[in-house]
Amino acid sequence: MYYLNTNAQYLLYQKVVNSQIFVDKSLMIEEVSRVIGTGNPYICITRPRRFGKTINANMLGAYYTKGCNSRTIFDKLAISAAEQYEKHINQYNVIHIDFSKYPDYCGGYEDYIRDIMETLKEDLREAYPQLGNREYRSLGRMLQDTEESFIFILDEWDSVFYENFMTDRDKSSFLKFLKVLLKDRPYVELAYMTGILPIAKYSSGSELNMFDEYHFMDDNIYDAYFGFTEREVQRLCEETKTVSYEEMKLWYDGYYTSQGKSLFNPRSVSKALVRGVCLNYWTETGPMNEVADCIEHNVDEVREDIVKLVSGIPVEAELCGYSAAQQQLETREEILSAMVVYGFLSYCNGFLKIPNGELMEKYQKVLTRESMGELKEIVECSKTMLEATLDMDSKRVAQYLEKVHDREIPFLKYHDENALSCVITLCYLYARKDYRIEREEKSGKGYCDYLFYPKKGKNAAIILELKVYHTAEDAIAQIKEKRYMQKVEDCASVLLVGIAYDKEKKIHQCIIEKYK
Repeated sequence: MYYLNTNAQYLLYQKVVNSQIFVDKSLMIEEVSRVIGTGNPYICITRPRRFGKTINANMLGAYYTKGCNSRTIFDKLAISAAEQYEKHINQYNVIHIDFSKYPDYCGGYEDYIRDIMETLKEDLREAYPQLGNREYRSLGRMLQDTEESFIFILDEWDSVFYENFMTDRDKSSFLKFLKVLLKDRPYVELAYMTGILPIAKYSSGSELNMFDEYHFMDDNIYDAYFGFTEREVQRLCEETKTVSYEEMKLWYDGYYTSQGKSLFNPRSVSKALVRGVCLNYWTETGPMNEVADCIEHNVDEVREDIVKLVSGIPVEAELCGYSAAQQQLETREEILSAMVVYGFLSYCNGFLKIPNGELMEKYQKVLTRESMGELKEIVECSKTMLEATLDMDSKRVAQYLEKVHDREIPFLKYHDENALSCVITLCYLYARKDYRIEREEKSGKGYCDYLFYPKKGKNAAIILELKVYHTAEDAIAQIKEKRYMQKVEDCASVLLVGIAYDKEKKIHQCIIEKYK
């Protein structure tokens, strides 16, 4: 049998448990079990790719199925201490379908859905001989005739929607297939479904309105089971001793639970711990042009947001729901919602931000695309800005800032220090190749505006302070008074950079001093 009561999920989850990096998320079973056999046994979990959806789906299948004895795994996990552990383990008929698996030949939706239906019918006839050779047109009727109940675990439910062969009619047919299979059926003990995109935007009317949806912006029950918590990452770093927790946090933290607690990207953390180095692991698992594609649907609406986000400035937005399922993303809210869906932005307490260093690198590349217009030209000249700074040519730095500020880009006109920060971010974007740039970083007795920490020892560290209503001398004095140099004392040389904008004279001022 392929879908019904197989040991496939047991074998797959066993491999996860035996992996070099394993985090026990088995207490999720206790939460899911609460809805089994109730009046509302429908759960839909949506998360970005590689955030543990399939691992947890396999865990649930391995635990609930009658198809094997999975105690060898679960007796050693946290769920074994749960009050209802014995009640549920290996007690159910489980139908587990991974909708991202395709038949050897798939010329279109008809081939795809026919393979699923025929395979499940074969499984049912093998398990329930009393069904005989009757030609069932309805899977629902066939399941009902078994006179038993089932747990449905439906992984990656939306994967087929990404296929080029899918028409709007096909999508509608697929939704009706799921509705007829699951809605108001007495044989459904539990329907647990996962995907990237929520069902609401695909489902018009009432096709799948029986599901409770849990996603990044609204999940106070299952949120900690998708992604690694701070405590889990700290423990892994202590155990493996391959990568420091501080570096891991810089690269892969930035998502949140409903209570505002940190969540790390699980795939990237696992890969970094095994390989002993932090690199772009998650962003290389899929077409990261999706970031640019989302933005380019409406560059004028969102490019200001992107520059602010790259500058480290959180962007306020009211995202009422997801819209990434739509074929065309037209408004700012739709585009930003889609980027949250895909995991490209994090959303907490009404504010968006770029989650971590891994994604920040991708956004920096987006700013160099032709579609960004004048912003691309500014970024292309940012190498010159860094060279002038390292040469301590304060006059040239000020001139370049004047040139950028004079461009007809509304959000680069200064109203406050955040606008100046956006200009600085664009002008120094090239520096991110050789520097780890931290904004509002704690150092000494306060928080410096920008700290350029060299990735290679030979480069000079740079401490940069911005002023709009004061002078560049005031900026340099603040750096010294609050001892911002403290965090870069280990660097061979340090440059202090004070930049100010005189709103009355409409000129920039720059002072560069060598600290050591």
